[in-house]
Amino acid sequence: MKTVKQLLAGKSSQLHSIRPDAKVIEALQLMAQKDIGALVVMEGGRLVGILSERDYARKVILQGRSSKDTRVADIMTREVVSIDEMATLAEIADLLETKQIKRVPVVHDGRIVGIVSRADLLQVLASGGVKTADEDRDRTIRDQLLTKLRSQKWADASEGRVVVSDGVVHFWGIVGSEAERKALRVAAENTPGVLGIEDHTIL
Repeated sequence: MKTVKQLLAGKSSQLHSIRPDAKVIEALQLMAQKDIGALVVMEGGRLVGILSERDYARKVILQGRSSKDTRVADIMTREVVSIDEMATLAEIADLLETKQIKRVPVVHDGRIVGIVSRADLLQVLASGGVKTADEDRDRTIRDQLLTKLRSQKWADASEGRVVVSDGVVHFWGIVGSEAERKALRVAAENTPGVLGIEDHTIL
């Protein structure tokens, strides 16, 4: 079973953090420098929050605040959801969907060891970056399903939309209607080798 630890091992980027008393402008500069969308906020070696581009947009830009005068602690998300590094990729996918979040810190023995985003998850699953015994089968299922969807005018068959892991089809992205969501499921059910379907789409 694929785990979050394996996903982190395949990431080249290291964990980046910032202090809660730092100015938001410092956080923005660090995110821009490292080309990342969020920072974990640490104080005394303890995780106290997470600061994302969404936090900045909602609590600084939309409220007309100054990024030079506002502290990270004033806009960070304090109720941080985390996941253990031995959790499976299916479990982290479910967590991201259930909590409607884009990224989650990963912990080991109470210590933050990384951060995983929805984009990381999609990339590693779609690319086969985490090897499994059934990798060839998963690739075949995905290719067949994408070919089928591309023949339909209503379907969005972009690369990141469909992920197959251990025979289970995962649908991501935005759907236009419940009818489209149902049609995606039917297409997957009629694809040979599919063992299950997980719908992560948003209407």
